[in-house]
Amino acid sequence: MMNDWHGFGGWGMGFGFIFMLLFWGLVILGIAALIRWLMTQSPPGRGSRDKTPLEIVQERYARGEIDREEYEQKKRDLEP
Repeated sequence: MMNDWHGFGGWGMGFGFIFMLLFWGLVILGIAALIRWLMTQSPPGRGSRDKTPLEIVQERYARGEIDREEYEQKKRDLEP
């Protein structure tokens, strides 16, 4: 009577194994999702707060937001 599974007929260990696999599968998927999310975040030190004013003006000129005259004027104003 020591191996009596109380009516499970031996399925008790099978269900436990399946639930263990599901649990560890969810843990691994959660870790993978966290790593993927962290990798898509902007790396530290490269945010817009770290850019110099001259770099911002250069980016605006490269995007076509300002023309050459305005770029040159702002560049002269920002140089020491």
